[in-house]
Amino acid sequence: MRDSWAQARDALVRAVTALGFPPELGEAAARHLGSPGAMERMTKYLYYARPRSAEELADEVLSIRSEIDAWRERKASRQASAGLNEDIRDDQEEETQ
Repeated sequence: MRDSWAQARDALVRAVTALGFPPELGEAAARHLGSPGAMERMTKYLYYARPRSAEELADEVLSIRSEIDAWRERKASRQASAGLNEDIRDDQEEETQ
């Protein structure tokens, strides 16, 4: 896991510096994104969109992070809902016995 994180970070930093931005911007983006998958997505964006400003780059970092956070919230909500539904079914089964 650590190796994949480091590899994704290094690839992101290379992509950032290839666009003329300082490596510190790539390192900050990697820390904010957090996961190898998010960093790989950002790296692909950089090669495809080739943002011209640090603001554009930062906006995409925030967008990716926001999507990840929203996905995690939906997942947690679904798990909570599934647990509640199971409790309700268990209660209904106990009442019918």
